[in-house]
Parts: sequence; structure tokens; C-alpha cells
Amino acid sequence: MITYDRLFIGGSWVEPSNPELLDIASPHDRSVVGRAAQAHPADIDRAVAAARASFEAGAWRLTPPAERIAVLRRFNALREKNAEKIAHLISLENGSAGWFTRAGQPGLTRQANAYLKAAEQFGWEETLVPSDPASPVRSVVRREAIGVVAAVIPWNSPFSSATSKIIPALVAGNSVVLKVSPENSLSMGFLAELLEQVGLPEGVISVLPADRETSEYLVSHKDVDKIAFTGSTRAGRRIASIAGEQLKRVSLELGGKSAAIILPDADIEKAVAGVKFGSLLNNGESCIAQTRILAPRSRYEEVVAALKELVESLKVGDPNDPDTFIGPMIRPDQQERVRTYIQLGIEEGARLVAGGPQIPEGLEKGNYVTPTVFADVDNSMRIAQEEIFGPVLVVIAYDDEDDAVRIANDSEYGLSGGVWSSDEERALTVARRVRTGTITVNGASVAFDGPFGGFKASGIGREYGAVGLGTYTEYKTITV
Repeated sequence: MITYDRLFIGGSWVEPSNPELLDIASPHDRSVVGRAAQAHPADIDRAVAAARASFEAGAWRLTPPAERIAVLRRFNALREKNAEKIAHLISLENGSAGWFTRAGQPGLTRQANAYLKAAEQFGWEETLVPSDPASPVRSVVRREAIGVVAAVIPWNSPFSSATSKIIPALVAGNSVVLKVSPENSLSMGFLAELLEQVGLPEGVISVLPADRETSEYLVSHKDVDKIAFTGSTRAGRRIASIAGEQLKRVSLELGGKSAAIILPDADIEKAVAGVKFGSLLNNGESCIAQTRILAPRSRYEEVVAALKELVESLKVGDPNDPDTFIGPMIRPDQQERVRTYIQLGIEEGARLVAGGPQIPEGLEKGNYVTPTVFADVDNSMRIAQEEIFGPVLVVIAYDDEDDAVRIANDSEYGLSGGVWSSDEERALTVARRVRTGTITVNGASVAFDGPFGGFKASGIGREYGAVGLGTYTEYKTITV
């Protein structure tokens, strides 16, 4: 049993305003695997006050960028050293399969290194060449910290979501209050332990698990200068409205319903092998999952048959079993949500090819669903338009490339996507036409030096690399 009975506020472990601990349930069998204190508004006040005081005092804000980078490199090295424990904790509380949590650890290193490399090359202060050579005035442009950042993250990939925000925010010189989901109290408690060791000044960082109401209290707080949020589009709209009313800076990484376009010349075996990881990663509980599979009519049944074979071959079960590919949903309500969508797909008239609403045999004690594939799906169906956040794939037929692009773009979302073809240039041509923030060709992995984020209802702003770092700074121009 893992217990965190205190809260990490301003770099120290303190007594919570409410001593009641939350039971953390295993998604695998619903047994209690840990207990943790939860933040309430009084704790938020304390964390924001500490962040504000540290920012105004300047102990971190005025530290040279090279020294801030060095501190975050220590943090990254410490996280790497504890990668196995981090993977275990996430599987324990999230139900994420062990292959996924372990495979994600090198990605965290690449993500951090991309931010830190960008910080080393960042234009923290630049003198502009006057547009008029005869002008006696020159401009000095500075990139300075915004202030107090409220970073609010979801439960599905806690470490990735946390580090994608706190590393650039801290490197830029901000003070941060990281609000995490109650479900992640264990892994995020361990994150706080790591942050405690790296040498940040007092007040600069807090890590607080809390519910939605307390989260809204944080983002509405008068002393918060910027909100960095990852989560649902519905919650993002609410946060954007709060930010608009208070003129806070805001960046939002929201939902998705991404399309994987399989072109007629694609190697179907390779494409479906790529779908295994691009569409069913993290039990399907991923905003970038490519859950709309667009297949040419000429090869439609071939694609459907290959997906059926793939999905039915995947082992569903205990996340700690090395053979498990898909674990349980994080909570019973999420399990019920996914099963309801599967039933809806049947009612909408889609052809059930694999899976169904039944709970996998022998796994009734946990939050399990049966991985499912629907064929004969029209893009107007709810199962093709709404984010299900589970291992449910829909296969949509298209006539030609124009039709495929039209269907891919016929969505309120625009976060991710993929194109499969034996002709790379052809795939690139199609990829350029899809209205989405990131898109892969033939299953390429994420490049953390490029900006990540969404079009349309998938968000505002970008993360990763120099562009992501820049969202945590303000421009200041000094004319001399």
C-alpha cells in the first residue's frame, strides 16, 4: 500500500487542509492500491501564494537560463534513473499495459532533451537590426517569464503531460502549480519526490492532486497568469471562457478523433501493424489515437479482415502480464462509457466485425472492455464523430484521395492522423491536405522538436521544442 498523506506545496511536504485520504483503486481488480491526500481551495491558495512570492522575489526568474537548464537536466537524469518505478506506478493506477508505460520512458527523455536543446538556442535577448539604417533607435527584444502558471493535466499519460508543461514553464523562469488527476496521486506523488531533489528555490513548484471543482478554483485564481491545460474539449471550452474573462494567457491541448488514411498502394500488412500502435496505444485512452481507419473501396474488405485478425489476436488482461497489450479502462464509469458507445454503434447500423459490448471473460472484476472493430461505418455516425477514448476502431470506405481527405477533415477535431502508402511523396501530398496539427507518414514516431497541438476543437497553442517553450514567455521590447 502506497500512501501520500501530505501535499507537495512550494517544494515542501505539508499537512493538507482536509486530512481525509482518497483510496486509489486498481483498474485491474478494483482493489485499493494506495491512499493519498487531495487538495482543496485552501491548499490552492497556499500553493498559488507560494508561487507568486517566489516569482516576485526573483530567485528563480532572475537565475540565468543556463543555470535553469542545468537544474532541469538534473531532474531529467533523476527521472531516467527511476524509469522502471515510474512505469510500474502508472500501470498500477491507470491500468496501462506494461509494454506501453515502459516504452514511453525513452520518449520522456527525448521530449525533455528537445525542450532543453531549444532553451540553449533560444533568443532570450536579441538586438534587432534597424529596418532604417539611418535610424538612431535600436530595439532589444527580450523573452521573459509570464508569472504563475497553472498546469492542469489529465489522467491518461500523467508523466508525459506533466513534463510537457513543467519543463518549459520552469526553464522559462515561471513558478508552477501542477494540478493532477486524483487517479494519478501515486505517480504524481513520486514526481513531486523527484522535483524535491533537484534544487528548485522555495515556492517555485507545487504538485496537487484535486477534483474538477478545485481545478476550476485554481484556473480562476486571480494570481494565476497563465493556464496550460490538457484534457477534454468540453473542459477546454470552460477554461478558455475563464481565461478570456480574466485575460489570462492560455494554451489548450484537447481531444481528437484522428483518421488513418490507408492509400490503395499501401502495404496492408504494414499499415495494420502500424494501427496496432497508432490506434490502440494506452488501451485506446489516448487523444492522438487514430481510431477512424479510412480504407479504399477497392481494398476495403481486405483492410477489415486484417483489422479483425489483429484485434482478436491482442491479449487483454492484467497490465503487469508481459503478454498483455490492452489493459483495463481507468475507472468503472469509463468502462461503461466505452461499452455504451459500442452498443450505440450496433444501434446506428454499423457492422460489428470484432469485439462487442460484453466484458472479456474472466475479467469481470476489473474495468475491462472488449477491443472492437466496426465496418460499414458512415462518417456521420456518432461512433465516427465523437471521441470514445477506448479500444474501438471504425473503418470508413472512401472512393479516391479527394474523398479520403474530405472524410478525414469532416470532424470537429484536428489533433493527429496518419497516411499509409508505398509512395512517400504521394503520402506527403495527402498529409499536407489534412487539417490536423500533427500527422505521420507510414507510422513515423513523434518528433519532439516540432510543435504539437491541434486545429479546430483540438486546442489552442502548441507544445514541444522551441515553439512550446515560447508559449511560456512574454515579449518585451526595449528601445535605445
